[in-house]
Amino acid sequence: MEVEAGVRTGTVHRIARENGLLFPPDPGASEQSTIGGNIATNAGGPHAFRYGVTGSWVTGVEAVVPPGEVLTSGGPLRKNVAGLDLTSLMIGSEGTLGIVTSAWLRLVPAPEERSVVVGFYEDTHAGCDAIAMIMGSGIQPTALEFLDRGALESSLGSFPAMAPDRAGMAVIAETDGTAEEVARVVGELVEAMAEGALLPPVTIVDHAAIRDFWTWRDGVSIAVTAQRGGKISEDVVVPVELLAEAIEETVRIGESHGLPACSWGHAGDGNLHSSFLVDLSDEDQMQRGKEAAAGIFDMAMRLGGSISGEHGIGSLKTAHVEDALGPVAVRLQAEIKKVFDPKLLLNPGKKIPLP
Repeated sequence: MEVEAGVRTGTVHRIARENGLLFPPDPGASEQSTIGGNIATNAGGPHAFRYGVTGSWVTGVEAVVPPGEVLTSGGPLRKNVAGLDLTSLMIGSEGTLGIVTSAWLRLVPAPEERSVVVGFYEDTHAGCDAIAMIMGSGIQPTALEFLDRGALESSLGSFPAMAPDRAGMAVIAETDGTAEEVARVVGELVEAMAEGALLPPVTIVDHAAIRDFWTWRDGVSIAVTAQRGGKISEDVVVPVELLAEAIEETVRIGESHGLPACSWGHAGDGNLHSSFLVDLSDEDQMQRGKEAAAGIFDMAMRLGGSISGEHGIGSLKTAHVEDALGPVAVRLQAEIKKVFDPKLLLNPGKKIPLP
């Protein structure tokens, strides 16, 4: 499918679905996010666990680069190795190299069925044991998500299926494919997630119920924000085997700054949305929240992770990029930017630290 940059993600999903096809990338706010923005940030989402991030589904881009020239790279091709891979260079560049104006997107046949399985656990370690069981058993879910205790306390009241009154962690797995394949994988997921669960894992198979479930999941961020009217949330990634440590340290960092903290995110990718609840009108809380966020970056790097899993760098994280990537990578990125944008007109000061 060839689309202009301003087409919304939800529109691409609908057009693909109407033709029996699937465009898997699903960053949040699909009715607001645009394909151009998704490409600029290489956006992810829950189903990146199986299908990959936006860049995995872009086969070509058209972009405007300084001083106003049109760059076309790639196209409706499955393979193309003529020259350097400028398509991949533009993906995730956050508008620092050029402005993406259109793109070719790869589609696949839509799966016949899909189902969701949810397990609730007493604490973080029991939930992460279930995640390890799923991944270690060779099961291939489409999405593998988590919510910690704080995120559940904010949102569990509107969970659209049976749930315990309280839980220390929820693990969410979705699978898709043929009807037979989905039935088999659901059975495997239920078996893997049953050990240590507070209740038998909840299985959601009805299409309308699955839509309701993902609407609930997409609303977790709003529910968390509503607790104090605001939050400072950072997107970091750690090795999956250290996910429990990162979840628990998020809470400890919040406590050390006098702020409630929680996290949720993409368990299969080790990707946390670590959040600190703040009153946006309280300058002291906002300052403590920013200091806590810096602690999250330090934690992620100490655990062998990175300061961004899917939300990009923008201007808020630029000061931490050299710590995350090292001076050689930073120097090369700055030099690449100067080749594309010698007058530093495009998003100066964002994503790429400059001398």
